[in-house]
Amino acid sequence: MDVPREEAFDYVADLANRASFTDHFVSDFHLSRLESTGLGAGARFRYFAPPQALWMDTVITGLEPPHRISERGRGGRDNRIASATEWEFILGPGSLTTVRLAYWTEPSHGLDRAKEVLGAASIWYQRDWQAALRRLRDRLEAGGPASERVGVAGGNRYLTGVP
Repeated sequence: MDVPREEAFDYVADLANRASFTDHFVSDFHLSRLESTGLGAGARFRYFAPPQALWMDTVITGLEPPHRISERGRGGRDNRIASATEWEFILGPGSLTTVRLAYWTEPSHGLDRAKEVLGAASIWYQRDWQAALRRLRDRLEAGGPASERVGVAGGNRYLTGVP
């Protein structure tokens, strides 16, 4: 993408922006605390992975500005599916930035593993994240508008300004 690496890193590191480029496969996105950036910032959302839509959460567990963002989460029934997301921002020539993303899940229960295999979850994950990276590139290169406000779970509506 044709944006400085720091700009791409800052945009992705703010979880309040995440719904702006993942809303084609993520719904009901809300933050788990008022602060949407930094270590410990988290979010909960519904992830559509046929044959089902799973409630998942993610928490920023590592930041190496402007190189890497590490996230860990859990989801599914009884939160028994662990997930991980790794973002890498590579400096290119001029103002070009390459964004690499790795996303994986580790179902601990046989039923969850079977659902992922039968539903071809890895194909859905790959397709969804490729589209999300294209949407992220388009948004950043266009200098798009700030993302819409995201609600905070259990947050005071009057303080956060979310109806």
